[in-house]
Amino acid sequence: MHERGADGAERLILADSASQGGQIPNNPRLPVLLHRGATQPGDPAAAEALFARHGWPPAWRNGIYEFDHYHPNAHEALAIARGHVRVRLGAEAGVDLDLVAGDVVVLPAGTAHRNLGQSDDLLVVGAYPPGDPPEQFTTRPGEREKALHAIPATADPPCDPVTGLAYR
Repeated sequence: MHERGADGAERLILADSASQGGQIPNNPRLPVLLHRGATQPGDPAAAEALFARHGWPPAWRNGIYEFDHYHPNAHEALAIARGHVRVRLGAEAGVDLDLVAGDVVVLPAGTAHRNLGQSDDLLVVGAYPPGDPPEQFTTRPGEREKALHAIPATADPPCDPVTGLAYR
């Protein structure tokens, strides 16, 4: 499902990749939020300030791994501060997106993400809401079963880290 909310964010519900033979559960209830042009391109501090203002402490500056991975116990916000990247969200059952500097994507717990190609100058700012440190899962044996319990046990995000509004 793909829709646009009144706040301008695109909302994507991603299917469990098991429907296509995969191991990634994704989040069965919460949407991925995509905010185009949400931060000042080229200014990672602006993205960090935006996240912090809405209670999502910035956690890192780097890139996006080139393999499917997800956090079963934490939600994650990714701001593209510089450059551009093509990402796959949701593994086999997901969607490919082109993200550019200024875009923010918010991933609910369990949402797989993977870098499919990037510019040489890519810089991403990552943030998580307060809670347990994020675990990183891929498709190792036993992870799917653990994730199926951890994802629904993870508290909903306190808000959308871009708008500060309720996460929906």
